[in-house]
Amino acid sequence: MSPFLFVILFSLLWVTSAHANDSFLDCLSLHSNDSSSISKVIFTQNNSSYSSVLESTIRNFRFTTPFTPKPLVIVTPLHVSHIQATIYCSRKHGLQIRTRSGGHDYEGLSYVSQVPFVIVDMVNLQSVDIDVENKVAWVQSGAVLGELYYNIANRSNTLAFPAGICHTVGIGGQLSGGGYGLLFRKHGLATDNVIDAQLVDVNGRVLDRNSMGEDLFWAIRGGGGGSFGIVVAWKIQLVSVPSTVTVSTINKNLEQNATELVHRWQSVAPKLPNEFFSILVLTRDVNSSEDGKRSTILATFRFSFLGSIDEVVPLMQEKFPELGLVREDYIEMSWIESILYMGNLPNQTLNILLDRTFQSPLITPSFKPKSDYVRKPIPKIGFHGLWSRLFEDEGATATINFIAYGGIMDEISATATPFPHRAGNLYKILYNAGWQEEENVISEKYISWSRRLYSYMGPFVSKSPRQAYINYRDLAMELITKDTQVSLKQAYGDASIS
Repeated sequence: MSPFLFVILFSLLWVTSAHANDSFLDCLSLHSNDSSSISKVIFTQNNSSYSSVLESTIRNFRFTTPFTPKPLVIVTPLHVSHIQATIYCSRKHGLQIRTRSGGHDYEGLSYVSQVPFVIVDMVNLQSVDIDVENKVAWVQSGAVLGELYYNIANRSNTLAFPAGICHTVGIGGQLSGGGYGLLFRKHGLATDNVIDAQLVDVNGRVLDRNSMGEDLFWAIRGGGGGSFGIVVAWKIQLVSVPSTVTVSTINKNLEQNATELVHRWQSVAPKLPNEFFSILVLTRDVNSSEDGKRSTILATFRFSFLGSIDEVVPLMQEKFPELGLVREDYIEMSWIESILYMGNLPNQTLNILLDRTFQSPLITPSFKPKSDYVRKPIPKIGFHGLWSRLFEDEGATATINFIAYGGIMDEISATATPFPHRAGNLYKILYNAGWQEEENVISEKYISWSRRLYSYMGPFVSKSPRQAYINYRDLAMELITKDTQVSLKQAYGDASIS
């Protein structure tokens, strides 16, 4: 569909819904406990703050074009009654609800819809309450990971939470889709460490674990956000970490035997002790080639270890001597400092964790992701084909991440939560085709490249079904088969599609 035709069709929908919009606003005032307070958190397109509120947490600039559908209304609730009123009035007037926590949905589904819709932006519900003695915390869905980590670190240097390294990711989206990070091979996913929740259901009831029942509590932990209600807050189990964590990064290009080392990594990393987190980042690079002029492939091996240098050096010399790591390649630090290090923020203070506007260096402004799971090592010839695709023009700004599995993930049942990707997976792949915001007009060339790359990788990854991580949402998967629902349920996990 051409952008012009899309604008016409969406405009017709907008005109049709104009009356519903006015009625919706009247409904909110009538059904809020305090009509004056809810009026302060409602933003329509006539409001001068509408655009700034909408754009405040759009993390993928692919969805900032004039052709991107916009919500009729944005509600930024201050308390549960505002959420209850929004749910009731949206149902009554036929408006879809999109719930936004940190705005990191890879396909923009927390703030984009093809039908008239309302955004419930949880930005004002961001409290974090730490109970060090019992190793638990209550955290609201509008908080971001950085705020949670900052509050934990202020109370203890030996407590942590096993979630991601991108500090602007919202709690709501992270926990509802699984959530992995530096500790997941030791302590499981973020969602594996949720022990209670406060949820507003479609009827406006406020439920906790006891009142919602175990089936619904199971479904909200890894089945994807927005399907079963709006989770206001989560009770999480904090985990113990040593006071010293050791990290290391080493780069190898093709002239330095990168292909052999990447191939070897597949067999080593998933079998490392549970205390290890290992990620391999593949990019195209010019500066690291022998003459500094020709393009090469750069393989960046990164490790985090829960323990000291004295412990990790002999382990790596035994498990992966081919990589050539020496003692000087390791750095000791605290767990919270390792979050900054692995997030490519090694020179920042902890205050950066509180900066919601920070644009992560881990991703380009606009991007198209895809994901895979690998259950058998990819042969070397497979990597040669992968390098060829990174050498294509569109691969210049792409990144491919391999995240090692194993550890406790092999021990947790595939049915423990809706997140099914447990035993048998060697690693997960994140493919990321990236470009600058001003290139959105030619975004299709990058998206087409990502499709070609994804097609090439098919023979080397999981099959029947080809699996994917729901927090790396990819709407193109809807085209996998004519039976979309069955295909997506198998790929993401049964509870992820409702």
